[in-house]
Amino acid sequence: MTFQASGSFDIEAWDSEKPYEERDGAKLTRVHVGKTFHGDLVGTSTTELISVETSAGPAAYVAVERVQGILHGREGTFVLQHSAGSEDGTPDTQWLRWLIVPTSGTGELAGIRGLGQITVAEDGSHTWSLEYTLD
Repeated sequence: MTFQASGSFDIEAWDSEKPYEERDGAKLTRVHVGKTFHGDLVGTSTTELISVETSAGPAAYVAVERVQGILHGREGTFVLQHSAGSEDGTPDTQWLRWLIVPTSGTGELAGIRGLGQITVAEDGSHTWSLEYTLD
């Protein structure tokens, strides 16, 4: 059975290191992010993120995020793999996708698999949606 979940999250921590590589107009930076989730998922997460910034602004990032919480009444953890970017640094051309890493679910979320996405509103707030299955 496929489930739909959605909600919002708050960024509680954004600790970026200074860029570890800058050349040819691209800057690579490592960031540690902490979040609190609301909605169908109530919990917290920690994320390790590598971002790419160009003269147009933030251009892309990849990340691995460990989520701990309660999703539709089931408690456990799982890991999200992020793929995100923007063609020109604006919200109009951005994509922000998640993949639940297979075999990463624990507790009552063991066997979880799925895909999701993040949407950033004009005011900078974040919402998320997730389509998932449980074995």
